[in-house]
Amino acid sequence: MSRRPRPRALSDEDLTQVLALMKGSDTVELKVTVPEAEHRATILALDMDALDAQIRQVFFFDTPDLALQAAGVAVRARRVQGKRADTVVKLRPVVPDEVPEDLRRSPTFGIEVDMMPGGFVCSGSLKGVSTNEEVRGAVRGEGTIRKLFSKEQRDLYRERAPEGLGLDDLSILGPLFVLKVRWFPAELNRKIVAELWFYPDGTRILELSTKCLPGEAFQVAVEARAFLRGHGVAPSGTQQTKTKKALTFFAKELQAASAGGG
Repeated sequence: MSRRPRPRALSDEDLTQVLALMKGSDTVELKVTVPEAEHRATILALDMDALDAQIRQVFFFDTPDLALQAAGVAVRARRVQGKRADTVVKLRPVVPDEVPEDLRRSPTFGIEVDMMPGGFVCSGSLKGVSTNEEVRGAVRGEGTIRKLFSKEQRDLYRERAPEGLGLDDLSILGPLFVLKVRWFPAELNRKIVAELWFYPDGTRILELSTKCLPGEAFQVAVEARAFLRGHGVAPSGTQQTKTKKALTFFAKELQAASAGGG
């Protein structure tokens, strides 16, 4: 039986960079994705209850050649079961010290370092709220995309997006269906979040995560790793990024449709 490949360890240079990014960040999110063949075993081992899952429907907005992604901008709207919808204009990667002061002071803007086995990224997110009905209407062509976003979000988008590319010029990439479960394992005494993303080609990504303050990130990382390993869950192979996979999948669909129509 072959051994599963381990994610690479962060180098000393990586750790120095992570520490510098954390100093200017609000939160750290520790993430790990589970190989698809081990999803069922992981769900059983961690005693997740399917009836606790919240349904989410996620839409990304970009061009067929992913011009926004290339510019370091991500635009998303999300419908949420039993709650208001939410929107975000995200900048990734960012250097906290280089974020304009007026944006940094916004109560709806936050900087977060995402850490996965073998990698990390720092992003800045300007969040907004909408309604599930408004998002549904916009993606059905019954409203405009730009009206889903606040003036502050639209201004940030205008500053960072490629020149001449308006929100209403973007294509809809989605939807993706997501199941989200939150629980507090007694032995960890910390909230764990599991998200199961379903892609139209039948593949899935199961991501486990927990958030913490920058000053406690390394301690929490050790505790979370011990908790997962204690339940037989260990990261292996290449860690997957939910958003990148979604953008790539739907961009290829748009390109194929465009080529077929031409």
